[in-house]
Amino acid sequence: MPESLFIVTGASRGMGAAMAEQLLAPGHALLCISRSTTDLLHAKAAQSGAHLTQWPRDLADAPQVAGELEAWLRAFDGQRFNEAALINNAGVITRVGPIDECTTAELSTALRVGLESALLLTAAFLRATRPWQAMRQGRVKVLNISSGLGRRAMAGSTPYCAAKAGMDHFSRAAALDEAHRLATEGAGAKIVSLAPGVIDTDMQAQLRSSDAAGFPDQGNFLDLHAAGQLATPHDAAAKVLKFLRRSDFGHTPVADVRDPG
Repeated sequence: MPESLFIVTGASRGMGAAMAEQLLAPGHALLCISRSTTDLLHAKAAQSGAHLTQWPRDLADAPQVAGELEAWLRAFDGQRFNEAALINNAGVITRVGPIDECTTAELSTALRVGLESALLLTAAFLRATRPWQAMRQGRVKVLNISSGLGRRAMAGSTPYCAAKAGMDHFSRAAALDEAHRLATEGAGAKIVSLAPGVIDTDMQAQLRSSDAAGFPDQGNFLDLHAAGQLATPHDAAAKVLKFLRRSDFGHTPVADVRDPG
């Protein structure tokens, strides 16, 4: 019986971990790429009947990981999966404040993990799945987890804003490429950069605890937390995966999880 393949980066904590858990279901094959693996996912995979593979990888070395991913995908029979989705979720937040207070290494890592890895993994994923039956059936998808900060600048968060803005625009351009392939070759992937809403993650805790002198928006994040307006990682993951299953997925390449559909 054909299976569904899902690849999730940054799957060891937060919303990434929650998405991985919710994707563990019979008939699903799941590859998680994070700096560390989790025994909890292995245990839940055994219970659910899903096929789980975990790769402990540092996405700051994106070329190496992209090469591994492409080779791994090419080893499969193109008829095995009736759908395939890559979810680029991994990201890094540097110390909060002006960029000159960050080290060169911190800034480089933020962009390598937050933007370069998504672009290189997407390219590898598309190259490997191009001949698959799922591609011809319009069932190959790339979901890039973006942020409102890719669309609205915020002081103290330049690397994160830059990575997410880049992710949005690379998604727009790649979606145009895939639309052209669909028109000329009859097969193309669907690509969306999605803002998942405001979530109570480690990043949020870091923003709330930052020095207000270098982060003038700190009060806004404290207020969101105090008012209970932050979604849990579990609830946010459920909304993102529901969006991935929407029949109009890919119609708008830059979207928000709260968009009607």
